Amino acid sequence: MNVKYLIVTMVETIIKVAVLAAVIVFVFRGATQAYDFGYRVFADEPVSGSGGRTITVGIAEDDSLKDIAQMLEEKGLVEDAKLFIVQELLSAHHGKILPGIYDLSTGMKAEEMLEIMSTPPADSESDKSEEG
Repeated sequence: MNVKYLIVTMVETIIKVAVLAAVIVFVFRGATQAYDFGYRVFADEPVSGSGGRTITVGIAEDDSLKDIAQMLEEKGLVEDAKLFIVQELLSAHHGKILPGIYDLSTGMKAEEMLEIMSTPPADSESDKSEEG
C-alpha cells in the first residue's frame, strides 16, 4: 500500500509540474506578443525605407475604419490592419478621416497617412477662378 501511495504522489507531482510549465510558457508567449504589438504601435516604421512608391487610394463616405485599414494593408501601405486601427484610435486624428482620393506612399508612417486623410483638401486656385 505504501508503494501505491508513493507512485500516485509522484504521478500527481509530475502532472502539476507539467501543467505549471505549460502555464508559464503560455503566459510568456502572450506577454511577448503583447509587448511586440505595443512596441509596434508607438515605434511605427514605414513599409519601405527609402522614398517608397506612391499609391492612390479612395475612401468612400460609408467606409469604416476597419475597411480603410484592410484596404491600406491590401495595397501594401501598412503591414498590419489591426495595428493601423489601434494607431488611429490613439492618434490625434481619431474619427477625423475624410472621404476622398489620396496619394499615399509606402515610405510614410501611419501617423503621416492619418494626417493626410484627416486634413480637408485646400481650395485650389482653379476652383476660385471658376466661381468668380
